[in-house]
Amino acid sequence: MYDPAQLRSFLAVAQTLGFTRAARRLGLRQSTVSQHVRRLEEAVGRPLFTRDTHSVELTEDGEAMLGFARRILEVHEQATAFFTGTRVRGRLRFGASEDFVLTRLPEILEGFRYEHPEVDLELTVELSGTLHEQLAAGKLDLVLAKRRPQDPGGEPVWHDRLVWIGAERLRLDPDRPVPLIVYPPPGITRALAFEALERQGRPWRVACTSGSLNGLVAAARAGLGVMAHSRGLIPPGLVRVPERAGLPELGQVDFVLAHGRHRPSARSAADALATAILTGGDRLHHR
Repeated sequence: MYDPAQLRSFLAVAQTLGFTRAARRLGLRQSTVSQHVRRLEEAVGRPLFTRDTHSVELTEDGEAMLGFARRILEVHEQATAFFTGTRVRGRLRFGASEDFVLTRLPEILEGFRYEHPEVDLELTVELSGTLHEQLAAGKLDLVLAKRRPQDPGGEPVWHDRLVWIGAERLRLDPDRPVPLIVYPPPGITRALAFEALERQGRPWRVACTSGSLNGLVAAARAGLGVMAHSRGLIPPGLVRVPERAGLPELGQVDFVLAHGRHRPSARSAADALATAILTGGDRLHHR
């Protein structure tokens, strides 16, 4: 028997790759999260993470535990809802950033619709910056989007590094401006790419702008340039740009869930969907 509280702490650490970030997400002390993970490792008899002062990474057994933990918690939530007789209803306006178009988010939403058929779910797919603006304006109830690590607000789903990606055969000329493939403003990765190149003093030019991830990916596959992207969400057909290209470090990014404050009637549905996303967060990116 695995303790659901320990499994939730394990999932939070696995998805955010940090005990402090996991504790913040769960509303617990870091020592409590560490204790949960240690007891779960004692229960399975194997280490689930490798840790040092700078990083936390899943072991091979930890990767296997991800799927088990998610399924156990999903069944636990279903049983709780069944025996308490609670039924979530109402209209839920949910916004997801363009980054999730090519992930398994549809599977999570399908499961949510099956478990909560009386919720009218409205999905908006937009740039992260635009979604945060719409949330603040009261046009959305729940948002899953990128956020810079230093920015306030939002419940961390996972923490990732940004990397440069492009076509495998792409070669950058060091004597010419870096060709960039970017979202339009207020794209977060757009701003971070510009800032990193300007800090390095390296000239750049915009080779393609598109509000659609599919448009950006098509341009990158055609070899038009490079784009800043989450390391865990690299689209098929694209690869990380080699270090020998000399491009600057882009830093880190958080993917967060942010709740709106303007429609209390949507709170129960938003909480239920947030739980489904946090539980199934490992299905949203590729390790």
